[in-house]
Amino acid sequence: MKLSVEQFRDWPHKSVTLLGMSGVGKTRLSNILRRSDWFHYSGDYRIGTRYLDEPILDNIKQQAMQIPFLRDLLRSDSIHIQNNIGVDHLKPVSSFLGKLGDPDAGGLPLDEFKRRQRLHLDAEINAMRDVPAFIEKARSLYGYSNFINDAGGSLCELDNDEVMETLDRHTLVLYIKATPNDENTLIERAISDPKPLYYREAFLDEQLTLYLAEKGLDFVAMVEPDDFVRWVFPRLFRSRLPRYQALAERYGYTVSSSSVAAIRDERDFLAMIEDVLTDPQR
Repeated sequence: MKLSVEQFRDWPHKSVTLLGMSGVGKTRLSNILRRSDWFHYSGDYRIGTRYLDEPILDNIKQQAMQIPFLRDLLRSDSIHIQNNIGVDHLKPVSSFLGKLGDPDAGGLPLDEFKRRQRLHLDAEINAMRDVPAFIEKARSLYGYSNFINDAGGSLCELDNDEVMETLDRHTLVLYIKATPNDENTLIERAISDPKPLYYREAFLDEQLTLYLAEKGLDFVAMVEPDDFVRWVFPRLFRSRLPRYQALAERYGYTVSSSSVAAIRDERDFLAMIEDVLTDPQR
């Protein structure tokens, strides 16, 4: 939503959605605000605990069933497997997404990889649709005055106007734009420690075709999973920047990752928002 400084100051129960690539400071900022009467709604946590909980557990059990000792215990109900997902510990979600490529190197076949990608897409859409209900729940059930929506790094990939219009109606949308230095840091980090990612299917198909041609590979099963992630991440990063900027221009405001990094408490955060509401083009 678009607000004046006065409207924002007078808003009794402030609700803000943070957009941006993973690593720009959304969760750090949310954790700071959580200490000052803000309910921290993590989109990725909601995805993992509500919408992908069963597929994640099925994947873990499938791996465990390949070990005879664990298979016997599972079949006799002697052990119980559950997710241990936390706001700061989302590895079960990324492990479920997996990486594309050679099964002997831990990769997934293309059909299975795309199936998991589609499940994640649906889960992220549903998690963002839940935001209005959690704004009310945060206040009426948990007693928080304000609400921060820590959205996933792939939100700009949803291509779902309904989701963004819902967030726009109920929250002030704030895009955290990485500075050039932070862009380089995020890309270097992803290359040194490649992690599973969500891709729009059209983007994946396009980039996979280019990768196979560049590497001289005939089949996806020949792809080295980590190498593909290292190769594709800078391209994914660059493709997301204009998407996030378009969302910010249509629905909200843009602040820099350096401004967010300087925030130490709620007062700093509110001052930053008032600055951008006063001069959105600064």
